[in-house]
Amino acid sequence: MSKTYELTDRVGISTISLSDAIQSVVKEANEEKRVSWFEVLEQRGRVTSEGEVEFQVTVRIGRRLKD
Repeated sequence: MSKTYELTDRVGISTISLSDAIQSVVKEANEEKRVSWFEVLEQRGRVTSEGEVEFQVTVRIGRRLKD
């Protein structure tokens, strides 16, 4: 039996931590449709005009399409 998956890249953003950015994007994706796995592709950050540090991650979401 073959298994089919879809892949989607999403960007998570947090002012708390990289971990928080990852968790928020994965949880949000899972609310839409069950997430089978994920991987972090990129980590980066920036300093806002107000001087706040913002963490950004690109996460690849894998979802199984068929059983």
